[in-house]
Amino acid sequence: MTATIAIDDAAPPRAARRLLTGFFVGLGVVMAVWGARMPAVQAAAHLGPGRLAVVLLAAAAGMVAGLQIGGRLAQRHGPARLLVAPAIVFGLSLGALGQCRSLTSLCVVAVAFGLAHGLLDVGVNAAAVQCQHEFGRSIMSGLHAAYSLGALAGAGLAAATTWVSHQVVFAAVAAAVALAAAAAWPKVRHIQALDQHPGSEEHSDSGGPKGLSRSTMWLLGSLAAACLLAEGAANDWAAVHLRHLDASESVAASAYAFYSAAMAAGRLLGDRFTARFGAVTVVRAGALIASAGLAAGLLANSAPAALAGWMALGLGLSTAVPSLITAAGRGGPRAVGTVAATGYIGLLAGPAAIGALASILTLPTALVLPAVLAAVVAVTARRALES
Repeated sequence: MTATIAIDDAAPPRAARRLLTGFFVGLGVVMAVWGARMPAVQAAAHLGPGRLAVVLLAAAAGMVAGLQIGGRLAQRHGPARLLVAPAIVFGLSLGALGQCRSLTSLCVVAVAFGLAHGLLDVGVNAAAVQCQHEFGRSIMSGLHAAYSLGALAGAGLAAATTWVSHQVVFAAVAAAVALAAAAAWPKVRHIQALDQHPGSEEHSDSGGPKGLSRSTMWLLGSLAAACLLAEGAANDWAAVHLRHLDASESVAASAYAFYSAAMAAGRLLGDRFTARFGAVTVVRAGALIASAGLAAGLLANSAPAALAGWMALGLGLSTAVPSLITAAGRGGPRAVGTVAATGYIGLLAGPAAIGALASILTLPTALVLPAVLAAVVAVTARRALES
């Protein structure tokens, strides 16, 4: 999400790729700053884990609505139209969240935050699919790596500014995102030519998209949901977990930075390892690393071990979702959309579910859930990816 991306009319797909990379980076920055400074938001509004879960659920509800509305708008008008305005609202709503001091105000603004997030997510991913079509080769992994690098930068920013109130940090990030998105509007107009490319709507006899059975499609979606639940847990609960272990605010804020760094490294190297060892081997080995690493970090009950556990989770699951989406691509665009939408259930509902479990049990016990689901991914990866 940057105003400095040059547009080369002779190579519109490359120009679109650079522009979309900026939007993916911006998404990562905002989500990381929000997640890393969550303890400060929680303290300012005097929220326990259960009430914080309500705020996260409000954001999730807004995002579900944004995804649904955004899908219809992108189908009718093209995804490029869902970039600038949602990005501006997304940034400004982060600034508004920093000013909230009650559960009610946080929930109201969180709905707007989630709504803008959903609209923008549909826009950047749908536009990326069309851009990838123009390239004739896969670029989606690189774009999602840009999101991880943006998240790393945002988490690093949050950790480095713990001496500054979260209201100021949120306001500064909000202003930067909104201004960059507004400045990018002339450039976004150049990629609207990539908006529309017809996709296959053929179906197999089993009722699913052609080349992919319905059971396989839902298995891929379920595994994507498990992976994205872990990502949501890291984004919303890693910092809270470190504070639970009496880590300093700066150390707690760095937890998501460690997770994002490991995730980015895995995504940058994932294509090379997949080409050499195969998707099934890489996903299974990574999921086992994620499960064992997070479980060990939780059992050790210390801040250094917890940081290592979150890093293992990010590294281990870094290639899982791209591989699942690639497998879904055998069924055409409809299958990819179904698997991605199912995956978001984990991202949206997972953090709230962990909060609810933490209010009944304890936070470390609730965080065992992502470790268990990573183990499920390891066990079922072969069936899903080779079906």
